[in-house]
Formats: sequence, C-alpha cells, structure tokens
Amino acid sequence: MPTPLRIGLLLFPECMPAGLLAFADLLHGANRRAGQTLFATEFVALQRGPVRCAHGLALEARQALADEPRDAILVPGFWAESAQQVEQALSANATLIAALGRLGKRSRVWSYCVGVSLVAASGLLDGQPATVTWWLADSLRKRQPKVRWQCEQSCIVNAGNATASGVNGYLPIAQRLIEQQVSPAVLRDLVKLMVLPRPAVSHDAFQAMSLIEQPSRLLRQLHDLVERLPAEQIRIAALASALGLSERSLARKVLGETGMAVATYARRIKLNQVSERLILTSAPLASISAELGFSSDSNLRRMFKELTALTPGQYRQRFARY
Repeated sequence: MPTPLRIGLLLFPECMPAGLLAFADLLHGANRRAGQTLFATEFVALQRGPVRCAHGLALEARQALADEPRDAILVPGFWAESAQQVEQALSANATLIAALGRLGKRSRVWSYCVGVSLVAASGLLDGQPATVTWWLADSLRKRQPKVRWQCEQSCIVNAGNATASGVNGYLPIAQRLIEQQVSPAVLRDLVKLMVLPRPAVSHDAFQAMSLIEQPSRLLRQLHDLVERLPAEQIRIAALASALGLSERSLARKVLGETGMAVATYARRIKLNQVSERLILTSAPLASISAELGFSSDSNLRRMFKELTALTPGQYRQRFARY
C-alpha cells in the first residue's frame, strides 16, 4: 500500500472553509474510486483547537501547523472586497504568515483566491510564477514585486506551490492533483459522478465581476445602471446624477471600493456583458454591438482587445460554452 499524501487544510480566523471541505470531498472521492487511501486530509491551524471561520462557523484544528511536516498545505481565501481589506487581513495574520514562511521546503503550499496574498507575504512565492484573483493583481504586484505574477492564467502549478484565482480556485488544484497522482480516467469519473463544473477557463478580466458588484449598495446600483445604459450613453456626469452624487464623490467612492476609476469600472462592466454574449451565444458581433449600444463594431473590438489582449472572435473561440 502506498503512503498517503498528507495534506493540511489550513484554518485561520475568518477564513472561508467551504473550499477546504469541497477539496477534502474530492480527495475522498478519489480514494474511493482508487480503492485505497491515496490522500489524507486534516484541519491544521497555528494552534490546535477551535478556529472561528467566516459566517460564525467554528472548526476544530486537530494539529498545529508546526507540529510535524506534511506533504502539502492548502491555504483558503477570506472575505475581502478591496485591496485595503486584504492589507488589514495581512496585518491581522502576521504570525500565521511568519509560520508559513518557516515551512520552507518541508511542505508544498497551495493557495487560492485572496489566500494567495498570505502565501505571497510569507516569501514562499518569491521568484516563482503565480496567479491571483484579477482585482487584487495590481496591489500584489506592488506589494510583492519578487513574485512573477501571471494573472492572465487562472491556475499555476509549480514544484513547490500552486496558486489559483477565484473562490473556486481549490477545484483546478484538486483536479490537477488527482489527474497527476491517480489518473486522468479517475478524474473524468469523479467529474461525472460529482457533477463538477467542466474545467472551463474564462478571462481574468471578467472572472470576478460578480464579486466587485457585491461590496456596497452604491456599486450594485452603479452596476445595474451601466448594464441598462447603451455603451455610448455612459458618461460620468450622467452616472453621478442618476445616483444622486457629485462626480467627485462618485469617483472617490468607486476608486476606494474597486481600485478603479469610474470610467474604467463602467467600461469593464459593459465589456463583461459582451464577454457573456460571446461565451453563451452564437450571436454575431454586429448584433451584440447594436444590442449593447456601442457606436460601432470597430470601437467595440478595439476596447475589448485593449482589456483582454484578444479580439472578440479569438475570445469566443477560446472560451465559448455552446
């Protein structure tokens, strides 16, 4: 019998444990399908005992992070709606970050969503290619310049670490692990049995649009307003007036909550609508352009390529789901 791969599922205050539980379920399924225990998972934390996670859920860490070496540690995300909130979380978890840094080469460290920021702060990603949720990319490039950030990719696996973007980033890490450690056939069976999402990849510029519309009532209202307006009628003055704000106040609030200028944020919302139609329908670009109120197909193509580095046709060919 092979020695099981020991994986610690890291708990820390206010972490989001749903991905850890789903990750453990996937590996349990792989064990069942293989007929032997290939993976062993357990909750770990800075210290043994209960850890209060997000939404008031308390989970028990059976082992401390430093108790004994493990083959790998999985670091989950935590709820954050801005780069400033991520900075606050990094400060609050300084002791955990230092403990991760002391792991060195004893364990592989896998992380996803904004949990990547914790691992990056520990120095374990220095000199390595890594990815992170797109809206945090600019902040982490400035904060951790030694990391080779490649945020156009949604999952990057190296010899000693793996990083993935989004709250479901645990999924490509688990899929890659099962495919490599067990077999592609077992992974295909689990995808069918557990009705897992197909491992489809979308462009990072649009992956988190549902996240950035959630932080505040203002952004939800702005998001809805921009989606309803024809592209050529979107003006900062008109948006501010419709929201009952001055242009200056709107600019300050949007920049503070998203890290983007109002015009940039609005353009991304509108181009996300284009992305959805390219992915989910076979409608010609001319129809999409007219429906969403762009002045011309060529203007739409130019803006879309500036954001994604792909023409709409290339984007559809790569990401279409029909």
